[in-house]
Amino acid sequence: MGFINAKKFFFMFLIIQVLLLSSCGFGNKDNQTIDPYYISGTAENKETLRSLFLLLDKEIPGTEEYLAVIREISNNYVRQKEYPKLVNLLTSQVNRNPKDPYNTYYLYMIAIAYMQEEAYPASALYFNLIIKNYPDLTISGESIHLACLNHLKTIVNNPEQRVWYYEELISRFSGQIDLAVAYFSLAQAYEQIGEWANAMQAYNQFLPFVDANVPGFPDAYTYAKNLVDFNNSQKNWTFDSLNSLVTALKNALDAGSYTRVEQYRAKVNFFARSWEQEATDDAGMAEFNLADFMRVSRIHYAASLDAGSNANEAYLRTWGWSQYISVWYLYFRKIDFPADPEIHGRWEWAGIYYGEKF
Repeated sequence: MGFINAKKFFFMFLIIQVLLLSSCGFGNKDNQTIDPYYISGTAENKETLRSLFLLLDKEIPGTEEYLAVIREISNNYVRQKEYPKLVNLLTSQVNRNPKDPYNTYYLYMIAIAYMQEEAYPASALYFNLIIKNYPDLTISGESIHLACLNHLKTIVNNPEQRVWYYEELISRFSGQIDLAVAYFSLAQAYEQIGEWANAMQAYNQFLPFVDANVPGFPDAYTYAKNLVDFNNSQKNWTFDSLNSLVTALKNALDAGSYTRVEQYRAKVNFFARSWEQEATDDAGMAEFNLADFMRVSRIHYAASLDAGSNANEAYLRTWGWSQYISVWYLYFRKIDFPADPEIHGRWEWAGIYYGEKF
């Protein structure tokens, strides 16, 4: 939990005042000015709190001296985990002094107290209130608004709200955040609410960060690039059904037409790899020429799809491609791309697996 760093003079001033008041003791008249609700802990701690509250009465709200005392009282409650007392104290401060320039800080402390109590909806309400209604302040060198946004993006799951948080982070604090993570997270939030044009724009802005590390999403770059490349492509290799795609490809193989076979394969995100390779370890197709394999011999294929096929993916065993690796499994998949309803749900020949399936 961060606190505003008051000037060194005020620290010394505060410590000396508390020590003097504590050493003198208090009569009944002094104690009557303090709400006993706010005095808690050990005998020593109670004495310290009494001293702090008496000192608070001597200071003027809105000054750094007043803030320094409030900070020490808040620290005391945090150490005791007396979060309800902290909330009540700071709420009363804001209500009594609505024009106090440090109310942003007091409200932030209230939000943090609710977080410590795992009352996340209440905490989110205060974080939002601060950003939208109170001027920014600096806490230990960090913007309170920035801290609020960072907390909100972790405790709020609503994608529409998360869009706003990441837009604020990017527009206001681009130099103080991991911009790659922010762009990718913004794109994800847009994707969740179906705003695909904005999602693609955010993914595009993410792509220059090739070496980005997005927590919880190790293949973020590949995921974003595949989406963007597919979105920007003509998609003229797709078929309305798996059966029509497989039939067309079989006919092209029977005819020995490598130009037709090439026509049917996906032009973006197509892979060619062995079964042992990871999905992120794709072999590119730039140097891959189907004609080099189909000129040698006739390519054969199984009468039906592999038993491992399902409603979204299918495999066709073929052989005769090469003396080194004769067997290739052609991989087909149903296209999952809600951004384009005319393409979503169609089928594409998306890749090749070398060798026998195991």
